[in-house]
Amino acid sequence: MQPFELNRHGRIVFPSNFFPDLDFSALTSLEHLDAVIRRDFETKAPTVSEIVSRSAQGAYKSKFELMRDMALSVFWASRFTLTMFEKRATRWADVPRNRDDVYMPTLTPWPGAGEKMAEVAAAYSELPAAWDEGAEDTIFTRLFDVFSSRKHIAGTLPTVKPTVEQLLADPKNVTTRLRSYDPNYPFFSYDEILNCNGGIPELEALARWSMVLHNQQPWDRQEMELTEVGQLRDDDYVVVFHPRNREVQRFITRAASGRSRKAVGYTSPTPVPPSKPYPAIDVRKDFAVQPRIDAIAVAHGDQVCTNEDLIRNTAYNWSPMTADEITAKTGIEQRRYTSGTFEDLALSAAKQAVEHAKVGPEDIGAVIVCTCTSGRLIPSLATWISGELGIAQSHASFDLIAACAGMPYGLAEATRIMQQVKRPVLVVCVEKFSDKIGNVRPSRMIFGDGAAAIVVSPAPEGTEPDIEFLNSYASGPTSQVNSIIWPNPDFDNYITVYGPEVKALAGRYLEQMLDEIKALPASDGSGSLLDTIDLIVPHQANKTMIIELAAAAGLSEDRLYFNIEQVGNASSASIPLAIHDAVRDGVITEPMRIFAPGFGAGAVAGYSVMRIDPAVVAPFKHASEHAEIDPKQGQPPSPSDVELAFR
Repeated sequence: MQPFELNRHGRIVFPSNFFPDLDFSALTSLEHLDAVIRRDFETKAPTVSEIVSRSAQGAYKSKFELMRDMALSVFWASRFTLTMFEKRATRWADVPRNRDDVYMPTLTPWPGAGEKMAEVAAAYSELPAAWDEGAEDTIFTRLFDVFSSRKHIAGTLPTVKPTVEQLLADPKNVTTRLRSYDPNYPFFSYDEILNCNGGIPELEALARWSMVLHNQQPWDRQEMELTEVGQLRDDDYVVVFHPRNREVQRFITRAASGRSRKAVGYTSPTPVPPSKPYPAIDVRKDFAVQPRIDAIAVAHGDQVCTNEDLIRNTAYNWSPMTADEITAKTGIEQRRYTSGTFEDLALSAAKQAVEHAKVGPEDIGAVIVCTCTSGRLIPSLATWISGELGIAQSHASFDLIAACAGMPYGLAEATRIMQQVKRPVLVVCVEKFSDKIGNVRPSRMIFGDGAAAIVVSPAPEGTEPDIEFLNSYASGPTSQVNSIIWPNPDFDNYITVYGPEVKALAGRYLEQMLDEIKALPASDGSGSLLDTIDLIVPHQANKTMIIELAAAAGLSEDRLYFNIEQVGNASSASIPLAIHDAVRDGVITEPMRIFAPGFGAGAVAGYSVMRIDPAVVAPFKHASEHAEIDPKQGQPPSPSDVELAFR
């Protein structure tokens, strides 16, 4: 499933928010699946009885609020079929009796269901519309047709359905029979759901929910009835469940056999502090070859995803939230995604940087790529970029995983390597989160895509370095080390953020870094180094959180620069993207001393104190605007290429 698509109205759509599609290869046991189902479906979904009770208590203020609960209730009732099975109407005589991959549910009739459904319909008619009565009535008609068709108790449904053979073991078992079946019953295509359009973001999301739920029962729901299996006739149509894919069937087989894969375990030892602190690296004193920054170039994502777009894409497992509430919680108004590849994004920034620095492939001593979202392991992205830049040989090309502290880690490694190679080092910070978020709401609110590249070269002898101080750290309590996880099997292998733990590690590190900067003397020997900082460009994690933590550490907001409002959190790329945008926005108009602290996943952190001359910042170009593209680039290997690879 594509991470995002643009529909024919030019709006961004996240298919995984509407089509529950769990990765069963990531699930270790029935208990693991049950935990996911409870979290994503059960905890937010009311039962029909609860909806009736809420209505009687006056809890619903509009038609939309009632319909949202109705949809959540249907998602919950369909929790296993949505994620595991495809329903097919099949003539009873044609249903295989002895296969282990064809299932039929045993259902418990629900007396009084009709009366409760009628109460919900009456309650809807008495409520005012939230925005557009005509649009809301259209959605309600479709949704209520599905909602009111339930004739069984949903709470007793087993995770793994019985096979047909198991169902037939007791003729009194009850299943669904269709009095008639039309194979041409209306069905919403994928494109129809994708291109659903509404002026109100909340209604657009709810309309897609109703279309997906409608497709779960593509037959006339008035023709459904519960029947004992022993009463079925050959020409009766019944509802048969087929696994959605091979991984679902493999999971069912594992669960039925009692074999479960062992999940990754975590211990929680008491963290032991270092025997002595790790002092800041004073670049002037500690290195012979002084680093100069020759270029900073960026590649922003080409697609904008606003907070309103998030509301249009509200997933079935999201708590209610408005666009303004997302801004208040994160400080983010939009984030940028790339419709290109991860490699394209990185290479775009790298080419712009070496071009602006006027550095040829023969001069580059090393390529360091800082990223935590690469799906490329062999060859590493750094070695791939080296090849694409035409570098016949470097001293080192490697990827470095330090997440949101990627830039200070990368600059520290570049400075160390430069002592030996005495030639420019290219540092590329790149992240593509848009295809690693799925329907995880906190991650979708925060992360964006982006890349930045920095060329660090030896400064002429006798001149001041552009990078003055460096330091890095890692680890802490395991709750903080595991505060951001990707891939996370508990969330369908998507990236997951545990907010309180992230805030704890960010606060711990920010305080430590500021204490260090305060203790370091200014270069002229008067006062503290912190007093000489012209601008603080922090990792763009969460603007609201950073401002709060900075205030607690004694820093006022006017000393900080943010661009997170427009680009989101791009992890390792966030600080250099922000430096670029500070130049673009006229915040940096002359050489300035910057303090750049980073902190994040894995409980890593680091900072750099550096001098930024706006002249080193390359004007932004889109990937299509620079360099010639090899017509073979991006094409699959030819048969001759494959043959050559295996010689």
